[in-house]
Amino acid sequence: MSGKLIVFEGTDGSGKATQTRLLAARLKELGVAFREIDFPRYGNPFAEPARLYLSGALGSRPGDVNAFAASTLYAVDRYASYKEDWGAAYEAGELILADRYTTSNAVHQASKLPPAEREEFLRWLFDLEYRRLGLPEPDLVLYLDLPTELSERMLRQREHSTGTSADIHEQDEAYLRSCRESARQIARELKWTVIDCAGNGAVRPAEEIHQQVWETVRRFL
Repeated sequence: MSGKLIVFEGTDGSGKATQTRLLAARLKELGVAFREIDFPRYGNPFAEPARLYLSGALGSRPGDVNAFAASTLYAVDRYASYKEDWGAAYEAGELILADRYTTSNAVHQASKLPPAEREEFLRWLFDLEYRRLGLPEPDLVLYLDLPTELSERMLRQREHSTGTSADIHEQDEAYLRSCRESARQIARELKWTVIDCAGNGAVRPAEEIHQQVWETVRRFL
């Protein structure tokens, strides 16, 4: 027996944490049993390699660490989380709600490669995490699509409101733009559910986006 895995994906600043929180509140209100997970698990020692990468310890630009190496850093944290935290619940049939997953490696790391090499990278990535590491494949991926200029605006607002500094992904506009371009193609090819988070040059209200998310999830459940 296995559970179901719903993943929120999207480029930085697209509202993944907000939409995960809103969906969790809706499920709780309806009495649906579920468990939330998110990646990277900052503060957990297994997430330290990914944190060091994002902080610039391995290079000040995203491209300083190649797609395969960077993906491996994140995969270590995901494997450990499955063994430490949620694997038993999933295997017992529980619903898992994830803010980022293996799909984030697809979104952020494939963009480092020439288009002709991305398909081979995705085969390697999914073989590594889903087969060799034994992590479950998502049953539903909700890709939150936001134009890069709006993503940048949301990231700067978050920095200002939280007093935090952007990581090497969030600082690099060209990289964010490349991530979005490759991710939109990947989302089409892998048949992820794409949700447009912008309208009339602005970010759509979170509750409005949530209603669209809920209609998809409701049918899925």
